[in-house]
Amino acid sequence: MKNHDLSETWIKASIAGTIWAASEIVLGSFLHNLRVPFSGNILTGIGIVILIAISYSWKDRGLFWRAGIICAIMKTISPSAVIFGPIVAILSEALLLELSIRLMGKSFGGYVVGSMLAMSWNLVQRIANLLIFYGMNIVDLYADLIKLAQKQLQIQSDILWMPLLVLLVVYCVMGIISAVIGMRIGRKLLLQPKDPGFIPFTFGSSAQKSRSNSDFRYSITWLVADFVLLVAALAILNYTEPIFWVSGISLLATVWAFRYRRALRQLSKPRFWLFFVGITMLTSLVFSKVQGQNWQDGMLIGLQMNFRAVAVVLGFSVLGTELYNPVIRSFFLQTSFKQLPAALELSFEGLPQMIASIPDLKTILKNPVSVMYQVILMGEERLQIIQSKQNALSKVYLVSGILAAGKTTFAKMFTEVLVNQQIKVGGILSERLIENEETIGYDLIDIASQDRIQFLRLGKGSIQHQIGRFTIDPKGVEKGVQLIDLAINSEMQLIVIDEVGKLELRGEGWATAIQKLLALSQSTLLITVRSGLEQEIIDKWHLTDYQIVHVGVTDPVYLAERICKILGKS
Repeated sequence: MKNHDLSETWIKASIAGTIWAASEIVLGSFLHNLRVPFSGNILTGIGIVILIAISYSWKDRGLFWRAGIICAIMKTISPSAVIFGPIVAILSEALLLELSIRLMGKSFGGYVVGSMLAMSWNLVQRIANLLIFYGMNIVDLYADLIKLAQKQLQIQSDILWMPLLVLLVVYCVMGIISAVIGMRIGRKLLLQPKDPGFIPFTFGSSAQKSRSNSDFRYSITWLVADFVLLVAALAILNYTEPIFWVSGISLLATVWAFRYRRALRQLSKPRFWLFFVGITMLTSLVFSKVQGQNWQDGMLIGLQMNFRAVAVVLGFSVLGTELYNPVIRSFFLQTSFKQLPAALELSFEGLPQMIASIPDLKTILKNPVSVMYQVILMGEERLQIIQSKQNALSKVYLVSGILAAGKTTFAKMFTEVLVNQQIKVGGILSERLIENEETIGYDLIDIASQDRIQFLRLGKGSIQHQIGRFTIDPKGVEKGVQLIDLAINSEMQLIVIDEVGKLELRGEGWATAIQKLLALSQSTLLITVRSGLEQEIIDKWHLTDYQIVHVGVTDPVYLAERICKILGKS
């Protein structure tokens, strides 16, 4: 069997990444909603402080870039229409800090240079975003604005680069300040004994919440089509007359808005339209003043810049939505980062508690260094808890995913590994039946014998035998309960129930069998659940010893092999 044990470096990276992500999610929303100046730089500074401070206690090589990957993934799974920006920014900042430490060591110079590079990346990315959104015309607009200001102020020297250099200096100073704070907290962690009155935060799974309850139907076909349409939109923008790109991009934006609510949210923001009008008018004024063009030509250039921005902003939003497809995320998690899925599970398990541990703004502003010290100290406590529980087997595993995310496929792959390792597995899988690309029903599959039993069929039935669009076959339910009872009586080491949902929450379906299993059986239970129902299921059966596993985040083979090893069957 391949060794998929989670290394200590990845455990530490998951904790560091979780602390960083918690600050991004909580403080990021607060700062952006209040339109606080340099809010992106403040968040970058917090990330720098966390990484530098932790590196004083955790000296593992490669900790920074691993924590960056964890934080980037957790940040992008939060509700947001934009994922490319956070991914690039967080990963780049972590890599730049890592590069500086690799070249200069964990010294004052290494930390300061790395922090300046990481902080300055905000300026580089901001400029790159403007070029992507508006094209090279934005460069001409900037240059003409500087020339106009230079003329009005009667400045003789060339000041084209002056605003950018001033911003770069400001960013570098903020990087230096972040590095110094991080080093101060790091030394405090090493030298100052833990406050005896400090109560470590209790980490567990009970506070875990679902990250998504959306029933959005992902499509690889739409992903490819969206990419082609975006490229086509940019092509007609550059090579056709205004009537074609105005009508073409307007039509494309309408199509995207109907399929993707995220894209519609982008168009509904007043700030977006203020920029639209502002850039159009500014371009008309500046180009006519400096380049001697008439104002109509300048306005046309401004409109072209804005329609490019509409296509790019909405295009990135819809591509980001489709890239959230669990199938795609699962594929990327099967690459060379073997331990990333398990590290992510640890991160998502601890994220709610870490978010809850961040105090109110008044406390943070009153003593930010002390607050950061306490939060990072919780990371130390988290490490000790994970290390002590790494070889423990949970009673219940909740496999969570949205509609058609691959929960049954996950359960199939999971059980195949266990059966191959001579683990006694019983229970039922619920296999979807598809006809002409439409789901027409579900059959139960007996894991032990692979027999098939009719369970749900598309159509209306009596209220007692109806769930959603499907009619329940009472004989199928009866047979399913018998199979679960048989698995209990056969003393199976692991029992699978696919899936548990609203039917069971109202006391029907497999509810009685689950209650019996939890009360009488020593078997480990794996059940699949729809995202958004986890907490209701936990509360209904008063679960305490459980883990929530997310389809598209956790590798089912890794989870099965870990359980095999705990059971001594590897």
